Amino acid sequence: MKLAQIARQLAEEVDPLRFQKPVTHVYNPLVYAFRPHAAYLERYGQGQKQVLLLGMNPGPFGMAQTGVPFGEVAHVRDWLGIEAEVEQPKKLNSARPIEGFGCKRSEVSGARLWGWAKARYQTPDKFFKTFFVVNYCPLVFMEESGKNRTPDKLPAEERTPLYAACDRALAATITALRPELVVGVGTFAEARLAAVLEGTKNPPRIGRILHPSPASPAANQGWAEAVDRELKALGIG
Repeated sequence: MKLAQIARQLAEEVDPLRFQKPVTHVYNPLVYAFRPHAAYLERYGQGQKQVLLLGMNPGPFGMAQTGVPFGEVAHVRDWLGIEAEVEQPKKLNSARPIEGFGCKRSEVSGARLWGWAKARYQTPDKFFKTFFVVNYCPLVFMEESGKNRTPDKLPAEERTPLYAACDRALAATITALRPELVVGVGTFAEARLAAVLEGTKNPPRIGRILHPSPASPAANQGWAEAVDRELKALGIG
C-alpha cells in the first residue's frame, strides 16, 4: 500500500471519532492540509528506508500548519521545498488559527529536528536516503483556551479506538518502507512501536531518541548533540 493511501485511510478512520471536554477542538491536517502532506510523501517517501523516525502527533505551529511531520514552516518551505494550499479545519479554535505557510510562529521541535537533519546531511535527498519521518497520531487536540493536549492524556475509552486506527496505519507504513530500525522520538512513540511490532515475524529493531520539545530540559541542553550520540549507539552514524 502506498503511503498516500495509508494516510487517506487513517484520516477517514480517525475523522469521525469524538472527544469530550476538556478537549473542545480537534484538527485533522491529513484532511485540510493533505496537499502538502501528499507532496511530502510523494517526494521523500519512495522506496525502502533504513530508519523510520516516529513522532507523537502534530504540533500547533508545525504539522497543524503545513501537513508535514514536525513541519516548522521555514524548514518545510525553504529546505524541504514543499509549499501547497492549506484549507481550514471543520471547527476552528480562534485561539489556534490555521494560517498554513503564512504562519509566523516557529515550532521549536520541528526547527530542531529539521535543523539537525539539514546541518548533518546538507540536502533533503541525502537525509531521506536513510531516514523517513512520520507521526503516530495525525490529530491535534486542544482545549478551549488553545492549550494542547497529547493523545496519551485522553481517557482510555477515547484512546482505544484512536490507537487502533493509528496502530494499523503505523503497521502498514512499516510494511511499505521496510526499515531496518524504527526509532521513537520520545518514550510514547517508542512504546507504540513496541506494541505494534509485538509478535510480528522478523520485526525491525526498535530504538528511541530524545524528543526535541522545549518542555524537555535535556533537549534544551544540546538536542542535536544528544541525538547524534543516541543514533550512533543504535548503529547509525
